[in-house]
Amino acid sequence: MILGIVSALVAVVGGVLGSGAVIGTPIAEAADGALSATATLAAPAGPAFSIWSVIYLGLLAYAVWQALPAQQRSTRQRILRRPIAATMLLNAAWILVVQWGRVFLSVVVIVALLASLAVVFSLLIRHPIERTSSAATAVDTVVTDGTFGLYLGWVTIATVANVSAWLAATGWTGGASLWGVVVLVVAALVGLFLARVSNGRIAQALSLSWGLAWVAQGRLAGENLDTVVGWTAALAAAVVLVGTLALRVTARQRR
Repeated sequence: MILGIVSALVAVVGGVLGSGAVIGTPIAEAADGALSATATLAAPAGPAFSIWSVIYLGLLAYAVWQALPAQQRSTRQRILRRPIAATMLLNAAWILVVQWGRVFLSVVVIVALLASLAVVFSLLIRHPIERTSSAATAVDTVVTDGTFGLYLGWVTIATVANVSAWLAATGWTGGASLWGVVVLVVAALVGLFLARVSNGRIAQALSLSWGLAWVAQGRLAGENLDTVVGWTAALAAAVVLVGTLALRVTARQRR
């Protein structure tokens, strides 16, 4: 219980630091701008990052939810607490590493974050919500499954952008458009895989599609233009969203 609350507060404080709203340097300006919206072809346009407000709100809501007496007795929450705490602490660590200007180390941390979120996602699937009341089920669906689904989908596209930023920071410029197309296709395939193993869970598809759509906007109408990458991102966003919805309908029909 305490671990969940402390981890959420650390993550949110890290988010404030990373936004530069009170102290610290905005992520887009840290590390010599390596992670700005125009640094690479795989970077989402600036407004995409507003999704963090929703994710951080969800993390705080989860911290409160898992601390309630009924959830303290929940087997599901007992299994989830430590892996979820790891995701929140790694998120704060990533922000600190970027503020420190270490782009390669930020790749290491975000890959670890993505892996930890994948573990949480698998646990959410393997340990479904314990049916107690319709109200509790609805809250758990939104606060736990919804929050960490959004978190996973967004970190998937963020990892793509982060790796691309590191490569650019090393001076690698060869085949930038081809690299952009390849990593966006991989992101779409990951989105479809997550939909397949979860029978069409929608939260991770929404955030991944959101990120892909803003990559498209940045390449088609922003400063760092690339029509091929832009349309690939737009198509990838549509494929993830439509494919997930189709798998969701199919799973419901089977049930």
